[in-house]
Amino acid sequence: MNEQRLSRVRRLMEEQGLEQIIVSATASVYYLTGLWVSPMERMLALYITQKDCALYANELFGLEPQSGLELILHSDGDEPTAQLSRRLLPGKLGVDKFWPSKFLIALLEDRGDLVPVQGSAPVDQARMYKDAQEIEAMRRASQVNDMVMEQVILALKEGAKEREIAALAEELYRQNGGDRGEGLIVSFGANCADPHHGPGDAVMAPGDSVVLDLFMPIGRYWCDMTRTVFFRQADEEQRRVYQAVLEANLAAEALLRPGVPLRQVDRAARQVIEEAGYGSYFTHRLGHGCGLECHEPPDNSAASQAVAQPGMVFSVEPGIYLPGRFGARIEDLVLLTEDGCEVLNKLPKTLQIIE
Repeated sequence: MNEQRLSRVRRLMEEQGLEQIIVSATASVYYLTGLWVSPMERMLALYITQKDCALYANELFGLEPQSGLELILHSDGDEPTAQLSRRLLPGKLGVDKFWPSKFLIALLEDRGDLVPVQGSAPVDQARMYKDAQEIEAMRRASQVNDMVMEQVILALKEGAKEREIAALAEELYRQNGGDRGEGLIVSFGANCADPHHGPGDAVMAPGDSVVLDLFMPIGRYWCDMTRTVFFRQADEEQRRVYQAVLEANLAAEALLRPGVPLRQVDRAARQVIEEAGYGSYFTHRLGHGCGLECHEPPDNSAASQAVAQPGMVFSVEPGIYLPGRFGARIEDLVLLTEDGCEVLNKLPKTLQIIE
């Protein structure tokens, strides 16, 4: 068990009036225990109170006991919630937002004295503030991301297909410690107008914008960055759009420091794009938290209630998307420091035309 992280979660539980919670998300269990389990349809439940911490798991997961963590196993022939049901205190039970309903329903059928409530916040909020070990892991992951992006850009050539470039990026990640592939975004030409385009058989041609949104966990911690380049040439509007996106990215990063509401950061980037005449074509939030999951708190958007604080890591990724024509996005991961922010991605963002 990571006792320091567990203590932080317990303090947040107390502040939120939660006497007991069930943590089931793979990343959150790993954050606290160092055990990475993908349970699929089987039950995984980390039960936390101010005094106890017990992991309920299937024996097929092959887990070993560890200091500070009670391990309670069941088999496929058992009712998985039975032992947990006997342990729970009556009253309010904080439940992980990702815990399958089949397990919660079984508990409620057995224990009519339970009142389930949202219970993810204590761990989610603890995870928002990266400790020194996590910060170094994310710096390393972004260093790999810079290298992968640079190599992928060098590989762009006429006739290349989106799916071929995506496959190259995935292979480069695997060669440098990548944990698993997760559907990278590689878009050419008009496909760049779809912010979440899945790479297909589109062939790169002169005049295309090329959006490369490359991400993968490296040693469990995610990297995530986007660069847009142009193949052989960029016309006047492509240059204008790219410059607006670049200025929006830089304006948001320049504003970041502890105490700044993230909704103001989103507004700063959005205002640049609106003044350039493309406000209606910036169709998504400015960014998202990143860590053990690619998308996690804090939300970096116009609706965000989060305030920038040291230890937060999130993306800054403004974009402009012109349907049927082209699009551009620039994304960095940033780490909030005591007096500003550290941009984790070092690859240049000036307009680049691939010859």
